[in-house]
Parts: sequence; structure tokens; C-alpha cells
Amino acid sequence: MPQPAQLGNVPESPIGRHVSLEQRAFFHAIPKVELHCHLLGAVRHDTFAELAARHHAPVTLDEIAGFYTRGEKPVGVLHVLRTLERHLLLEPDAFERIAYEYLADAAAENVRHAEFFWNPTASLRDRGLPYGEMQAAILAGMTRAEADHGITSLLIPSIDREAGADAALDMVQAMIAHPDRRVAGIGIDYRETENPPQRFVAAYALAREVGLRATAHAGEFGEPWTNVETAVDRLHVDRIDHGYTIVDNLMLAQRYAKAGMVFTVVPTNSWYLRTLPRERWALDHPIRRMAELGLRLHPNTDDPTLHNVTPAGAWELMYSHLGFDVAALRAMMLNGIAGSWATPEQRQRWQAEFTLDFDAAAAATDLA
Repeated sequence: MPQPAQLGNVPESPIGRHVSLEQRAFFHAIPKVELHCHLLGAVRHDTFAELAARHHAPVTLDEIAGFYTRGEKPVGVLHVLRTLERHLLLEPDAFERIAYEYLADAAAENVRHAEFFWNPTASLRDRGLPYGEMQAAILAGMTRAEADHGITSLLIPSIDREAGADAALDMVQAMIAHPDRRVAGIGIDYRETENPPQRFVAAYALAREVGLRATAHAGEFGEPWTNVETAVDRLHVDRIDHGYTIVDNLMLAQRYAKAGMVFTVVPTNSWYLRTLPRERWALDHPIRRMAELGLRLHPNTDDPTLHNVTPAGAWELMYSHLGFDVAALRAMMLNGIAGSWATPEQRQRWQAEFTLDFDAAAAATDLA
């Protein structure tokens, strides 16, 4: 698991704030939910290497090390995820292991509840692994993590938009055939370009018909704001993952702000994926404009081990580089609770507990 000190690899922006080790403890102490994390993007380096050796995967140790390095020309995250699907995740036990390890690492950062994505399509199609066995293995990892570390969690099977609409329907039908209260809803991710959300209306309609919740990756960098609108108005999602290009339509942004739609944003991906110039990434990140427009934001890690960021580190970046103050972070913490798919009773309890713990941690620090 990467350590917060690795955030030193991120250059200071003109609005950058120095964070001392004492102040850094505050970001660790913030009680957190995580709503936007990909299971395959949270695999530990050592686990990746061990699975590769076990299955004699066609990938070298140097290549694996490159997967976990965010240098000037980082390896694309999608390439890493596809390598895992094709060559490493060949039996259900591997899914239990990576789920447990992700949640253990998150709990060590004071994440108390996580809702994380898992894409089953490639494993179903290319490896023939039974959906029910994979889901059961992940749920077993979740159960162990809660017993050992006190972290609760929900699983979000996610549509691989590159696989097409029929595969999306197949995934939802597999979910319906294997119901579990901890498999709360669906998402959609992988390459958004040329795979707009309207292609998947039928899969989302089926999920909604059986009472599943819904979210969607939409409006990432370079993608049209219309994808966000489609996800909300046609897929009927409960929250949006990323959603940055909503800033290109002020009227729509204002409508979603008024409706209280939660956007699960990621402060690292514009830097580590080289989307914005290194000298401008913090100043120009749409997250800042989204907040100005009144949208409800909640920061997350996305692919923590591949982006070299911890949950505490993601919150620290919201303060140190994107310019949000402690009051704004407190509001974002509550946004995460509101956007969670936990039960109303859980959310009500967390709102009281998290607020007390956040305020106590804030009172013990000199952050502005």
C-alpha cells in the first residue's frame, strides 16, 4: 500500500499549501466512506507479482514495477487492468484475496465503509469463471475484512462498456440470478470514448426494475457533458463518477446542484494520467469549478495502488493542491454519507459519529 509521503511526487501548484507531518495526521483521522474505487486498481504490488509468478504470466517483474510507477510516461491503467483479467485472476480465491487486501488497506486509512467496483465481464467471457463463484469469493473477502478490521462494504458489479450492450445485459442477469444485499447496484466504466451511456439503457432499466441502485462513470476528461445528462436522465443513476465536463453546461450543473446529485471525484487522475499540464493541473482541474457551481463533491482514490495515493492522501490533495478549506472537507465527508447506498439507519448513525470525530480531529490541528 502506498504511503501518504509519496504525495511528494506531486508538484506544488500556485495554490499549493505545505502540509506538515502533524497536519497530515488530520487527513488520516477524517472518518471516510469510499464510493469510487476499482477493485483491480487497488491490487497490491506484491500480490500482482505473486499471482503473475503462480500463473507464469507473460509479464516481467520490471514490467510490473512499471505498472506501479507514475513517471513522465506512466503505463495506462486500462492496460494494467486488462493484464490482471487475462493472466492473473484465474480462480475465485484470487478475488477473495484482492478484496480482503483492498479493504484492509482502506480501513488502515480510517475508511469505515467502502462501495467498490468490479468488472466481471472479461473473466466470464475470456476465462469462463462462473459469475456466482467470483461474486461469492469477493463477498467472502468482504466478510473477513469486516470481522478483522471493522470496515463495512458493498460490491458494485460494473459494465465493461467496451464489451457492448449485450454483455451488459448478461452481467445484470447474472446479478439477478445471484442476489445478495451487499451487491447493491451497478456501475459502468472502462473507455468512455465511442461507448456513450445511451448504449446501455436496457441494462440499466433491467437493474432498476429489480431494485438495484445505479451509478456511472460519465463526463471524464475530453468526453461530452451530454454523457452526464444521459446517465442522469436516461440511466437514472443515483450518483455520478467523475462528471467533470458538467462544467461545460452551467444550466445543467445548476440543476444537478439543486437536486443534490453527488459527484464522486478523483483529485489524482488529472496528474497521474497526464490529462492536464503539470504546472496547471491543480488550478485548472474541473473539481474546483464544480464546487463553485454548488455541486456536491466527494473525493476518492479511483485506483489507489496504481495512482500511488491513499484515501487520506486523496483528501490531503483536496486541501493542499485544490484549495479547499476544512469546512469544505467536512461538507464533502457528509456528501459521501448522503451518496452512500448504505441503509438509512447506517447513514444517520454515521452522520452523527463522523461529525463528532471530524470536529475533534479538526480542533486538534492548526489547518485553516
